[in-house]
Amino acid sequence: MIPDAPRAPYAFPPGGIPEPQENPEGPAIFTEAYAFIPARVQRDIVTSLLPGWQGHRAWILARPLSGFAETFAQYAVELYPGGGSAEPEPDPDAQAVIFVADGSLQLTLGAERHMLEPGSFVFIPAGAPWTLWNTGDATAQFHWIRKRFAPVRSLALPDPIVTHEAKVAAAPMPNAGDSWTTQRFIDPLDLRYDFHVNIVNFQPGGRIPFAETHVMEHGLYVLQGTARYLLNRDWVEVGPGDFMWLRAFCPQACIATGDEPFRYLLYKDVNRHPGLTPLK
Repeated sequence: MIPDAPRAPYAFPPGGIPEPQENPEGPAIFTEAYAFIPARVQRDIVTSLLPGWQGHRAWILARPLSGFAETFAQYAVELYPGGGSAEPEPDPDAQAVIFVADGSLQLTLGAERHMLEPGSFVFIPAGAPWTLWNTGDATAQFHWIRKRFAPVRSLALPDPIVTHEAKVAAAPMPNAGDSWTTQRFIDPLDLRYDFHVNIVNFQPGGRIPFAETHVMEHGLYVLQGTARYLLNRDWVEVGPGDFMWLRAFCPQACIATGDEPFRYLLYKDVNRHPGLTPLK
């Protein structure tokens, strides 16, 4: 257990099925620049079962798509008591991040064993042996992000990371004070790592004061709170459990609304030269 760890709420797909009389029109959006997958459509009938796993179900929220976002896959996984996997990763070149939303999990990473709880963060290097099991009496929920590792001959391989968000200070963004902060689980100056997963925090009224337009692809899973989020040309109302999937160069900005912090789990690819397609 993490001493005095804050018990922040971490949203997760609601599952279930809406009542038959509900209006099927909804806010889900898929465009050439972004996808918006609201929590209300993350239901039972869109889950998958994964080879090598038992006692589970998974929402696959992002996967590489040619011409869209190509670097990563993102899941939300439920593990029932006793569920898990002794061979969770089918791709030897894949690295991963796990962020626990609810319940207790037992992780074996190499020769080390770790007990995970809500707010636990794990980075798993490509090729590292690992297992994950729900050893508790209740369903556990976690976010799982996978990316193929891009090695660099002059750089050592990245180290595994096991920590908790309570141990990671929230760094203020430039000129923002406490209104916009980022918890960086991976040192942004360490070039061994070719992707980052952070928690981004906004206090009510906090904002990104310009339309970010950059080469990084994004997966953003809203953990808590509400905001108006600029996706390309559209301002979209977002809240707990909503997922935003952005291709490279999609403009984005944010204005936090409501009376509680707005927080999301953010994936981005970093620290590598863009691959070049050979001329034909």
